[in-house]
Amino acid sequence: MMMKLYIALLAALLLLLSGCGNKPGPGEDDTLISGTITIAVDETFRPIMEEELQVFHALTPDATVHPVYCSEVEAMKLLLADSVRLAVTTRQLTQEETAYFNGKKFFPVSVKMATDGLALIVNKQNTDSLITVDRFKDILTGKVTDWKQLNPASRLGKLQLVFDNPNSSTVHYVLDSICGGKPLSKDLKAQKTNPEVISYVARNPAALGVIGVNWIGNPTDSTRLSFNDAIRIMAVSRADSATVGNSFKPYQAYLAMNQYPLTRNVYILLNDPKSGLPSGLTSFLTDFRGQRIILKSGLVPATAAVRIVDVKEE
Repeated sequence: MMMKLYIALLAALLLLLSGCGNKPGPGEDDTLISGTITIAVDETFRPIMEEELQVFHALTPDATVHPVYCSEVEAMKLLLADSVRLAVTTRQLTQEETAYFNGKKFFPVSVKMATDGLALIVNKQNTDSLITVDRFKDILTGKVTDWKQLNPASRLGKLQLVFDNPNSSTVHYVLDSICGGKPLSKDLKAQKTNPEVISYVARNPAALGVIGVNWIGNPTDSTRLSFNDAIRIMAVSRADSATVGNSFKPYQAYLAMNQYPLTRNVYILLNDPKSGLPSGLTSFLTDFRGQRIILKSGLVPATAAVRIVDVKEE
């Protein structure tokens, strides 16, 4: 009898110890609508993600999402290192990255969230307002180095090309989609963030800045037809010669109709095998409420139904 009692007590103790050893660690006990997680976000999309998270937190008070705003390269490193289970970037996983995850028995997915655009910004003193994609490529590769090469009447002198930072999605986009892999000009100036690029261009009449459209929308302008007061936006043309009729600024309608040449997709990269809070956030970002926030931000939602409903309401 005593032996049976001893065995029962021992079994209960082992079960208790086993349960204690399996307690979930930080970030592992989250559900679709609760818990605490960290995500990585391309700094280009900080304005829109701050709006999205503000609403998400209001709707899910038991959930806390800590965003890390960084370059796209850093965001991918965090995802690959399993430091985060969700990243917002402008590209999908490569075959090598997918194979790496699959080798660890992870099967991440890429979900389109929005369509974004790159804006070419100049100082208010710069009267040049039109540029072709080919001329922009010449600037990127160092073939064009002076504003006189674009406009013989210009007195601005040497052109100063400014990006956010060498590891940004903006730099990767122009390298791959505009330059075809050709190296960028050695005269390229790198700041750290999109706001710093805007500030630099506002102070330097000869500067040409390249930033994400999301950073220059005016929140008080419901039509999204005005941008930051400190700079001007160039219109870009796919034609051999830029004219007012064939050149477009990165307004939302032109992004949606693919008339503006410098567009790119925004993706949610999700590696969440337990379908926890990262999956819940992804559902919010891609459902009606999350997509409507994107619509109001000046970007183009991935869900066409959101655009149709909004047009009907207006």
